[in-house]
Amino acid sequence: MTDGLTQILRADAKENRDRIVEVAREVFASDGLGVSMREVARRAEVGPATLYRRFPTKKDLILEAFMDEFHTCRDIVRTGFDHSDAWRGFCYAIEQLSELNAQNQGFTEAFISEYPGTVDLLSHRTETLRAFTDLARRAQAQGELRDDFVIDDLILVLTANRGLSTTPHDRIRAARRFAALMIDSFHTAPTNHTLPPSPALTRSIITSQTEPTD
Repeated sequence: MTDGLTQILRADAKENRDRIVEVAREVFASDGLGVSMREVARRAEVGPATLYRRFPTKKDLILEAFMDEFHTCRDIVRTGFDHSDAWRGFCYAIEQLSELNAQNQGFTEAFISEYPGTVDLLSHRTETLRAFTDLARRAQAQGELRDDFVIDDLILVLTANRGLSTTPHDRIRAARRFAALMIDSFHTAPTNHTLPPSPALTRSIITSQTEPTD
């Protein structure tokens, strides 16, 4: 009886924590980092005491929400990478990253500006881009992804896609359509034209704001 009750309480606590982090991500993305802790608690439908018990300071909550965003991005690429069909995995990654990116609404930039060096962006970005590069090469070897695709093209997609975060309505639908258009352009086809030279975007993305604090 006691063990069962303990497990229920732990499950409830985890559910509350996960809901708080999810809501915090959404709120900080849509309304900025200035949103109060009480407002986060209200939207997460938990009491302020519950929120402060899990996250004693607002910085703790912002950091956890940001790391959750990190992990979601990484898991999307890993899921695509693990797909038995590389082209389907590639498409999945483009679709999911586009949706995630469209909902971010400047949260990443705001976090980096407010807490520079708090997170080791270099390791995260390098690991994620390396996995995506390997996935793309497998899709090319399959004959499904055009041969002239380079990792800078992913950065182009995410940079352009970020503009959808300012769309007032239906950002998810817009992100899905955008991803479908991009995937169609990446697919090997007789009508593919030679692309102009790629801009050197990846290096600047990886190396920006990368010095972690001790």
